[in-house]
Amino acid sequence: MPQLQPSQTAENLVTVTFAASLQRHIPCQPQNTGVATLREVLKTALVAAPDLSHYVFDDQGNIRKHVAVFINRDMLQNRADLTQRLNAGDQVLVVQALTGG
Repeated sequence: MPQLQPSQTAENLVTVTFAASLQRHIPCQPQNTGVATLREVLKTALVAAPDLSHYVFDDQGNIRKHVAVFINRDMLQNRADLTQRLNAGDQVLVVQALTGG
């Protein structure tokens, strides 16, 4: 998992934010991680709130059906392919999607 180095600043980190819809279950402040794949960045961010992990990932390690992940305002389309490499300054937002009618 990407480790933060003392010399890293916000400009060369990836920021992961968990929306209020998830934080109502388990509080977790925005997390800064080193540059890595989306899967590694999410797992590193979830170290701060490990109990939140089962709300985000399913048993196969994919993003759950009712969770949406946005990278710089673009919604992730493939919940199983988390190999996308993120860049310094990227913003990741994890939201519990609402369903129903």
